[in-house]
Order: sequence, then structure tokens, then C-alpha cells
Amino acid sequence: MRTRRRSLAATAATAALGLALTPVMGVHARAGERAGPRTCDPDAHLGRMSDAEKVGQMVMAVTHDGPDGMPDERTRRSVQDLKIGSVITSEPRTPGLAARYANQVQRWAEDTRLRLPLLMSGDFEFGTTHNVPEGTTPLPNAMGLGAARDPRLAREAALITAAEARAMGFHWNFAPDADVNTNPRNPIIGVRSFGERTDLVGRLAESQVRGYRAAGLIATPKHFPGHGDTKTDSHLGLPSVDYDRATLDGVHLPPFRAAIAAGADALMTAHVVVKAVDPDLPATLSGKVLTGVLRRDLGFQGLIVTDAMDMDAIAKNWGTREATVMAIKAGADVIMSTGEFPTHVDAVDALLDALRSGDLPRARVDESVRRVLALKCKYDVFGHRYADPGTAERVAGNAAFRRRALAMGLAATTLVKNEHGVLPFDPASGARTLVAGTTQVEPLARAVDALARGPVTTWRSATTDPTDAEIADAVRRAGDADRVLVTTYSAGDLPAGQAKLVRALKATGKPVAAIGAGLPYDIASYPDVDAYIATYGTTARPQRIDRTMHDAAAAVVFGEQPGGHLPVTIAGLYPYGHGLRY
Repeated sequence: MRTRRRSLAATAATAALGLALTPVMGVHARAGERAGPRTCDPDAHLGRMSDAEKVGQMVMAVTHDGPDGMPDERTRRSVQDLKIGSVITSEPRTPGLAARYANQVQRWAEDTRLRLPLLMSGDFEFGTTHNVPEGTTPLPNAMGLGAARDPRLAREAALITAAEARAMGFHWNFAPDADVNTNPRNPIIGVRSFGERTDLVGRLAESQVRGYRAAGLIATPKHFPGHGDTKTDSHLGLPSVDYDRATLDGVHLPPFRAAIAAGADALMTAHVVVKAVDPDLPATLSGKVLTGVLRRDLGFQGLIVTDAMDMDAIAKNWGTREATVMAIKAGADVIMSTGEFPTHVDAVDALLDALRSGDLPRARVDESVRRVLALKCKYDVFGHRYADPGTAERVAGNAAFRRRALAMGLAATTLVKNEHGVLPFDPASGARTLVAGTTQVEPLARAVDALARGPVTTWRSATTDPTDAEIADAVRRAGDADRVLVTTYSAGDLPAGQAKLVRALKATGKPVAAIGAGLPYDIASYPDVDAYIATYGTTARPQRIDRTMHDAAAAVVFGEQPGGHLPVTIAGLYPYGHGLRY
């Protein structure tokens, strides 16, 4: 049956957006399902736990799916045999499936000796679309919100994300990204960061933490103590940063301080060696960083969760078992295990062996388990164990949320350059428009086609680095068009073929506008283009496409007022804060 009280998520979303949402997190156990305990005392739960049940609460396992898209036997064994306390789901495609998925995992958890509910978690950096790709509301990436410059919009994005996440049965979000992206060639953070300035990142991270908390979703600023100045993707290698302690304190730590002051209940670690603090170990494994800087210097008393421990930065250098114990000794409370089922077994067994041998003090384990249980109590996971798939379908991706997302997209979209009156295009002219590029051509073309009266055609190269023959073909196609939009995308340096493509299309003499689909720095490789729009719409790994930003970019192309200002510097061309208007 449904709870009688309105949900926190519905209340917060209604206050922010003027919507009359149905309760989205107030679904108790339905008929035939056992309800959770009426009271919630972390110490009482802790006192009943065996060693195996304790260490299980300290491991978060990724779920695995069967052919029907639902959690499979490996996931059941993680929950019931390994006694894990939280999961990060694979990517259920729709809100209804996500809710049914969460319910199945929770039923398995309820059918254990202690009947403790799971914390259901996800990466929802730009809305629930990040992990539930269909039927949800795509929101701007953090750098888009940085371009919009409005803490109220950042908070609103958090409220929408929380409303949808809670409706689907999630309790925990690994956002906001509090990294200050000071390295333009950062291969993994990029548009996931609000920008290059500490004050901007701090303001927006604080605003999002407050929004998530108000709507009943656990916020997790990341990646402590900062991943914004790295040159290596920690999925593929072990990054390190060489700046001094003054730079750490003055540039990279303040957003985390702001997030903690805003009430963040959890923080995620970075697999990054910060040489000024610990030249030997990445933050995830370093007591000097987690206990010294985060606990002692910053005074954080909440839960510390590691980034995924199967990333090469950790797995290839220390291995799952050793690194798991090292991270807990360093001060982490929850180990994120995102590999196959045997890696979950290794993580749990390593902690259990270390506890029983005395290598891991019992008090240290109890401290972490108490934090996990306290979060389950604080966010009333016992009372909100199950989700309603129907409510999830109604709340996620609703028309009001999508309208607000588009407004955020327009506020984020940045008109960087516009010479010779190239933009805006006239939607009523009947002109023929070619949309060309190497990636994301089709979604942009669909958005353009919805606004243009004339025909819209597309051209796309086979790779992200077009050959001379491909570029010649694109130029021929441009001969049949009256105007050209060309998209470019990079996660660092723009491939030379993309810059050559833009220059060749400009040389046709047709009106050409370029759109940076990811990082805004692309124009540095083709500075002579007449018009350029930055959308911040696509992340680096894996490429995740923000449909809202394509819609917003198309709207700006056809005359909607762009609202964005660069949240980064494009060296030698455009300063931080630059942004044009029509």
C-alpha cells in the first residue's frame, strides 16, 4: 500500500516547479510483501550483525542482468550470499523497468536473516538519463550548468533528478562533480565539471547538494580531493598531480568544503596520486588523504565511498583484495565493486579475512558499518524499500520536467562567435540545411528538422578523424545545401580531420556554423569559422549524448537567445565568462 504522507521528492519538486506530482518515494511494501522495521536504530542493527553481515554492508556491488533485463542469479548471490549493503545498478532502459528491477533486488535483501534494505545507487550526473536512457529527463552536464551561471538552475536540476531517481527506487546519487577542471586536456572529467574556477564550482556543487538533500536523495560530491588537473584517465592508468599543497588548499579543496558545509552525507574518492600529500598512494588508498585531509582537516564525518575499484588505476597496481583492505584502513567506508561476480567475492572475503585476522580492527569496521546503517535510517530506506513502476513512468520524463530541462539547455548554450550575420538561420526561409560531422549528427539533425521549414540532410564520416576523401564528399554534399551546420567532438585534442572538415566546408562560401558537442575548446583548432556554439553536451567515457543540449543548440541556431557564458578559458581566443547574444 502507499504511504499516507507526501514524499520529500514530490514536495521539493512541487515547490520548485509548481507541479502537482504524485508521491514518488512513498511506496511501502504492497500486499504480500513484508514491511520493514518501524524504528531505525543503527546501533541496534549493528549489535545483531555477524562479521560476514558487517563486511557485506561495506561493499557496493554492480548488478548483473539476465536476458529479460532483470537482475540475475549472480545478483541474487551478491545480495543473499555475500550480504552486500548497497548496489550500483546496470543500466535498466526505462523508468518502469528500473523500478521493477529495484524491487526485485530489495525482495532478495528482505529475504535475508536481518532483512536490511539495500541502498540503491546510480551515476546521475546529468539527470537519471545518465543510467536510465529512455523515458527520463536529460539535463545539462555540469559544465552546461556552469555556463548558465545560476545556482537556482543547478538546484532545480538536482530536484528533478531526485524526483525521478526516488520514483524509480534509487536512494543514492554519485553527484555532483566537485572537480575544478583546470586542465583543458583532462581526458575524463571535462564537461562533467562545472568549470575551471573554484568559486563557480563551489557555488554550484553546494547548490546541488542542498537540492538533492531537500528531495531525499543522498548526494555524493566527487572525486576527492580533486580529479580536475589530471592528464590520465583513471579507468586506464594511474593519474598523479604535481601541484603544491597551497594549490590543493586554494583551488581544489574549497568546492568539497562547500559541499560538506551544505550537508553532504557522502563523498567519493579519486584514484589520483596527490604528491603534495602522499607521493606514493592514490587518494583512495591513502590514509594521509582520507583520514588526514578529509576527516581531520576538513572535518567530514559522513560516509566515504571509493570510486570503482576495478578501474586500472587500482586493479592493475594493487589488485582487488589488497586494495580493498588498504582503502578501508585509509578511511573509506564502502568499497565500490563494479567488476564481475568473482570480484565481489574477493572484496567481501578480503575484508572478512582481515577482520578475523585482526589486520582490520573491529572498531574500524563497526565505524564504517554504523555510517552505512545511519544513512539507511536517515533516508528512511526501511520505510521506502519498494518503488511503484507506474509512478516511476509518470514522474520520469514528464512534460513539465522536459520543459524546464530545455530552459536550462538554452541558459547553458553559449554563442562563442558569430560574424557576418551567419546566425541565426531563418527557420521560415525554406533553405536547404546540411548537418555534417563525425558524431551526434543524427540527433542534431532531428532537432534541426523539427524547426526548419526547408529540407534537412546529413553527412557523417566513418570515424572521428575524417579522411581527405570523406572531406571531399562532405564538400560535394554542401554544394546542394544553402547553409551548413557542422558538429565537432573531442575529449581532449580535436582530431586533425575534424578541423580540416570545418575549414573545407567554410571554403565553400556557404554560411557555416560549427557546434562543439563536447568540450568547448574545439574552436581553437578552426578559429576562422564564422560562427561557433558550445553545448557541453557529451561526456568522454563512454560517450553519453545529452538530447536536451541538441534541442537547445538547434533552437539557438534558429533564433532563440543563448544564455551561456564560457565556464572555462579558450586559450588565446576567448576569456572565461565570454558569451554573445543576438
